[in-house]
Amino acid sequence: MKTVALIFAGGMGKRMTSSSCPKQFMVIKGKPVIVHTLEKFAKSPFVDAIVVVCLSNYVGYLKNIIEEYRVNKVLSVIEGGRTGQESIFNGLSEIRRLAEGNPIVLIHDGVRPFISNETISENVKCAKKNGNAITVAQAIETIAVMEEGQTISEVYERSKCVLAKAPQTFYLQDILEVHKQAQEEGITDAVDSSSLMFKYGKKLFTVKCSGANIKITTPEDFYFARALFDMEEDKQLKKL
Repeated sequence: MKTVALIFAGGMGKRMTSSSCPKQFMVIKGKPVIVHTLEKFAKSPFVDAIVVVCLSNYVGYLKNIIEEYRVNKVLSVIEGGRTGQESIFNGLSEIRRLAEGNPIVLIHDGVRPFISNETISENVKCAKKNGNAITVAQAIETIAVMEEGQTISEVYERSKCVLAKAPQTFYLQDILEVHKQAQEEGITDAVDSSSLMFKYGKKLFTVKCSGANIKITTPEDFYFARALFDMEEDKQLKKL
């Protein structure tokens, strides 16, 4: 396999206060969010295989869902760790166990179902050319630094600012080495893999995506996601 999607489905969804289950298993348009996400990668010709990192007590449940919805390309569903960083490392280690050589790995959030095949393909192309690819969206509002919860200490030029999203794409060997280095230095809760790569002096290359590539983390996101699914259905109907 030359490209593997590593899907992180380990969050508890603490900000989704109205939900009785983890956000990745909430149902939108008749399917759990995680299924919508997995299907995007399963259908992409640029992805050879999928590995999913999941909450330990939901591994069996997720395997059943994958079978029920007949999502192909999923090679393994494994338990996550205590933090997001540890969970991603577990997934990378599983890919190391399963794959020969040095595949490209697209690290993606299970609750980010609006990833397009174009963004997936551009990530793979960019990684092949430059060694990595970080999906970003152009900032459309002013970004400022706030101190002590009251005052603004710095305002950035909006045209130079982007929002880091997903997938974040690397060669397996490169991202594994950075994760191992972080562990050796006692770093266990990095925000994401691009932050680790940047910390250790790696030059990062970007792929732009639309603002629709949202991460569903709050009740407001859930309602916005339903509207985006309606928009996708309208586009498909217009093509018929």
